Amino acid sequence: MRHVIALDVGGTGMKAALVGADGKLLHEARRATARERGPAAVVEAVLDFAAELRAIGEERFDEPPSAAGIGVPGIVDEAGGVAVYSSNIGWRDVPFRRLLRRRLSGPLPGARLSSTRPPADSRRGRPDLPVAISHDLRAGGLAEARLGAGRGVDRFLFIALGTGIAAAIAIDGRIEAGAHGAAGEIGHIVVRRGPDGLPCGCGQRGCLETLASASAVGRAWGEACGDPEATAADAAKAVESGDPRAQAVWDTAVAALADGLVTGLTLLDPRSLIIGGGLAEAGDTLFAPLREAVRERVTFQQLPTIVPAALGDAAGCLGAGLLAWDLLSTEVTA
Repeated sequence: MRHVIALDVGGTGMKAALVGADGKLLHEARRATARERGPAAVVEAVLDFAAELRAIGEERFDEPPSAAGIGVPGIVDEAGGVAVYSSNIGWRDVPFRRLLRRRLSGPLPGARLSSTRPPADSRRGRPDLPVAISHDLRAGGLAEARLGAGRGVDRFLFIALGTGIAAAIAIDGRIEAGAHGAAGEIGHIVVRRGPDGLPCGCGQRGCLETLASASAVGRAWGEACGDPEATAADAAKAVESGDPRAQAVWDTAVAALADGLVTGLTLLDPRSLIIGGGLAEAGDTLFAPLREAVRERVTFQQLPTIVPAALGDAAGCLGAGLLAWDLLSTEVTA
């Protein structure tokens, strides 16, 4: 069965899948990003994960992957296949297309080759595996546009509230990368200036993701309740139970998020804001106050619909798979 490898690399975790031509996820797996070990270790973990997926696909389907797609955080040079910069992981100028081709196109390390059956790659006669690379959020936005909450919506912003915050700008089913691969970095809009602005990994202070990302909410709630292991999900539960400390943390995050979103909709005039990521799993605990906060802030702007993402945390993987299949389609028609 023809299949592609899809990888979604986040700030704290990686998701991967084997994806069929119909978009079906044939196999799914997860790993920790392990960014605490440094950017070089994260790159090696991504390559190892991809090789593991290739081995699983060859064993299950008796043929190598037809292509691979990967979504990574930060600034991405999609044409060059390079992960240019990520403030959350710390890497710079990682040539993922070249590295993945090298890891996935040859015989697997330690593989025993039969004397009567040549390895899969030589049977297919393809020295290099096609590899598509994109921003993880742009990959997720593509999946939401074709398969999820963005179907039939001509213009929308897909925002993920996870380890950081980023957005995909969708226009008529196409995801805008920007002139330098940096479109959609809404998490680095400065929403709180002065000494109260928290330092951000990008070098600024008061960025949106320092206040409204899932990791920021978890950190703020941990400080408020005295539990350093607290998460954003714990904060949401405490809000629902009526804890005033949690409500204060939540109100701060929602206010900052509304400020950032209004900046985005003022610039781009989207018809819809699609919100995903870990913080969105709080459901109405997030969406009810967020809709009201955005409504209070708009003046001349048209108020967009604000809806949850439909594909959950599978969006990035599905989008990476779509990119890989699109790459094959382009090669066939070129």
